[in-house]
Amino acid sequence: MANTAQARKRARQAVKLNAHNSSQRSTLRTAIKAVRKAILAGDKAAAAQVFQSSVSVIDRIADKKIIHKNKAARHKSRLSAAIKALA
Repeated sequence: MANTAQARKRARQAVKLNAHNSSQRSTLRTAIKAVRKAILAGDKAAAAQVFQSSVSVIDRIADKKIIHKNKAARHKSRLSAAIKALA
């Protein structure tokens, strides 16, 4: 347990920040799953539409440094390639 006042405060802040970041990561995963679901449905136009909204979410979360920018780029690249592969 934290012994000083400032350490107790940092512990409280860490709990709050962890909850917020976890929520943001959950939003990211939901956006990615929505694109994957659209791809599995096989509708290229719908998948592209969902992908556009998901790119916004992915970029926003990367800008807040909740995930690394390279991880965001990797997700976008793989989802884009999967959409392009639809016939």
